[in-house]
Amino acid sequence: MDILSLDLPGIPKLGSGKVREIFDLGDRLLLVATDRISAFDCVLPNAIPRKGAVLNTLSAFWFSRLNFVENHVLTTDIARFPEQLQPFAAQLAGRSMVVKKAQPLSVECVVRGYLAGSGWKDYQATQSICGQRLPAGLQQAEQLPEPLFTPSTKAQSGHDENISWDQCREILGESVAEEVRALSLRIYEEGRAYAAQRGILVADTKFEFGLLDGKVILIDECLTPDSSRFWPVSEHRLGISPPSFDKQFVRDYLESLTWDKTPPAPALPETVISKTSAKYLEAYSQLTGQPLPEL
Repeated sequence: MDILSLDLPGIPKLGSGKVREIFDLGDRLLLVATDRISAFDCVLPNAIPRKGAVLNTLSAFWFSRLNFVENHVLTTDIARFPEQLQPFAAQLAGRSMVVKKAQPLSVECVVRGYLAGSGWKDYQATQSICGQRLPAGLQQAEQLPEPLFTPSTKAQSGHDENISWDQCREILGESVAEEVRALSLRIYEEGRAYAAQRGILVADTKFEFGLLDGKVILIDECLTPDSSRFWPVSEHRLGISPPSFDKQFVRDYLESLTWDKTPPAPALPETVISKTSAKYLEAYSQLTGQPLPEL
């Protein structure tokens, strides 16, 4: 079933993000990935079939693989969910996880490995990305000399704002800032190396971290088509923006309209919905080596 929003009677909801619903289980949280999709920081009115299951299951795949960093996952197995969630098993299956209750850090940890998106625009204007100077003569979609850590603020609505490394240290404190930068770069490098073997380039990505008992842990999602820019290795060319395993069909369609990119967002045609769903499913199967499990 497609889910755009979700309420679980008797289970307090703490909030709704652009994609996830967050429920309070006392000393734990329930995260549910809906089939919502956002573009240009606006949530669209259509569901993308199976998108929530891709995000949830692919994140779980990466969390279990990246065993050098502690993460927030307790279980994705519905049978092991608390008893009060069992009546909602059909709605939660495949798209939810019970997680530790960490205190989220107020910085998004972005890592860029290739010249793309806003980074390419920044480079064209300033020969820098987020204030970090780069060599002259780089082309669109070119691999950077080394991955860049480019933190940003976490906007509850509207656009995230890039911040400098100094601002990041002021917000998080020296020790935590250094730790999340080092972890972000290592996770990216490990993820990029694995994905390249599976025919996918991870152009850039973002991570979120939280504090639990004073320790930094990885939270939210990890290396998904929502949080990352995935390119097929076979179609990577310098000087052009390669096709990607994410919201490309949605963005391209919206760019063809006269919409001013402020809410309410327009509805999507069925062709765009089905192509986007197929791309998410393709990314999952290519990275994991198997199709998304049927519910």
